[in-house]
Amino acid sequence: MKNNSLDPRTKLVMVLVLSTLALIYNSLFSLAMILAAAVLIALALSSNLISMLARLKKLIGGMIAIGVAQSIFIKSGNPIITIGSLALLTDYGLAKALEFILRLGIIIISSVIITTSSSREVVQGLVQMKVPYEIAFMVSTAVRFLPLFREEMTDMVTALQLRGIDLKKIRLREKLKIYKYLLLPITTNAILRARELATAMEMRAFRAYPHRTSYRVLEMKMKDYLFISTSLIAALAFIILL
Repeated sequence: MKNNSLDPRTKLVMVLVLSTLALIYNSLFSLAMILAAAVLIALALSSNLISMLARLKKLIGGMIAIGVAQSIFIKSGNPIITIGSLALLTDYGLAKALEFILRLGIIIISSVIITTSSSREVVQGLVQMKVPYEIAFMVSTAVRFLPLFREEMTDMVTALQLRGIDLKKIRLREKLKIYKYLLLPITTNAILRARELATAMEMRAFRAYPHRTSYRVLEMKMKDYLFISTSLIAALAFIILL
């Protein structure tokens, strides 16, 4: 199946269904099934899932750390690890940590499904779904800016390493200070980029007319309606059965 074989609106509906189910359910079994469905859909759409997970490796580590921290501060349930009379980890806290990791994993995999369409197609799909163009444009701009911020952060960390600073060997307090100093130029660059974008938009008469026309108009095909119907029916069956 090719990347552009489905309409972006179809993918948006599937992502909306997956994200909604992820927010509704708290059962680990249900969340695991939803995550498995999201992975299967992403693979069926020829998503580069392995590459995306490799890029998000640090984020996954942070997810696990947040989940463990969350489990430590939840005292309900039967204790698993105790220090004296203090329950450091409980079965309920561990379940909540796994619930958090699974739910966030579903949202991340759902975002991978969207990346199988170009940002321009996603914007056009949102516009044809009667979403105001300004909001669709903001979504597209945010998607474009995030990789730029990541690249800038990577370049700055590389520059520090070339100066002999190994972030892996320094203490956590010193590492936090370094990241605090890096945050200022990244924020400044973001403001400068936003100004340049705003200037370019004004020069092109953005919002000069209440209605916009598009060179390309998306058309739903029979398989798009089939995928949307299947997604909604599967979600309804999932809710009824579980």
